Amino acid sequence: MASSNFVDYVKIFCRSGKGGPGSQHMRREKSVPKGGPDGGDGGRGGHVIIKGSRNLWTLLHLKFKRHVFAGHGMSGGRQGSSGAQGEDKTIYVPLGTIAKDAETGEVLCEITDEDQEFVLARGGMGGRGNMHFKTATNQTPRYAQPGQESIDIAVILELKILADVGLVGFPNAGKSTLLSVVSAAKPEIADYPFTTLVPNLGMVSYRDHKSFVMADIPGIIEGASQGKGLGIRFLRHIERNSILLFLVPADADSIKKEYEILLNELKNYNPELLDKQRLLAISKCDMLDAELMAEMKSDLPDIPYTFISSVANVGIIELKDMIWKTLEESNKDIID
Repeated sequence: MASSNFVDYVKIFCRSGKGGPGSQHMRREKSVPKGGPDGGDGGRGGHVIIKGSRNLWTLLHLKFKRHVFAGHGMSGGRQGSSGAQGEDKTIYVPLGTIAKDAETGEVLCEITDEDQEFVLARGGMGGRGNMHFKTATNQTPRYAQPGQESIDIAVILELKILADVGLVGFPNAGKSTLLSVVSAAKPEIADYPFTTLVPNLGMVSYRDHKSFVMADIPGIIEGASQGKGLGIRFLRHIERNSILLFLVPADADSIKKEYEILLNELKNYNPELLDKQRLLAISKCDMLDAELMAEMKSDLPDIPYTFISSVANVGIIELKDMIWKTLEESNKDIID
């Protein structure tokens, strides 16, 4: 996915449709010259609806469509006929999208399931026709209700990537290289920091035709939770991952210290992230021998870990096994 095509934040203006006015029509026929009121109700105004779709991965299609207007309801007619409803407008978004009121910041909805819907702006009700106002003392009411006005709302849409595994690490830790090796994804890779500026998703094949989704989250820097760099934009995408896979290169001064810095950034951003399952992969292990690996094990955090080299294709199968086992345990806990 090209970085220029990844859009995870848009602001749109929504306006629902007005309700149609009720009719004031009086029944007038050749055989009934002085019939009573027969004005029908106005039609409902159109809703503006947000709906989840698995076919979308980004909010790119909304980047240049900042105004969404639903149709107005039609006026009621004679002989009690109701006006047509206004056309609803549906905004399709990828799963993992959050809609917020742009003025108050209130979260309106979270779209996480296919075909899940939420009405952002409800259409105005149609007015009642004069046939509803006939009474014993007023046989010919010559008035009807107007339709309700439309609703205007500015909405912020934010996308949080949905994936089974989220890669967490400092810039240039080897996250993009790992994703390119275990999946068909082709993220930009280079030997300098901040190559990845947007999340990348890859489908990872496993044994017996099983698979899981892995997300390459752009590198975190110390202070990201306070807004340093683009940290908060990056951290937002970690919230929806089932498992957090910390990637620390073998040439780091202290693997445990780097892990703790990354963990602290997640804690400062959202303490609930610490409730997720955590795994550790020590990358670039092709530069290590068995003796060095044995020495490093004494300075590793107390979570499941493995040594890998994406370039030399070392430890990749063991990494997949560790991830799949953790995913199964997580799913079992949810079912129980």
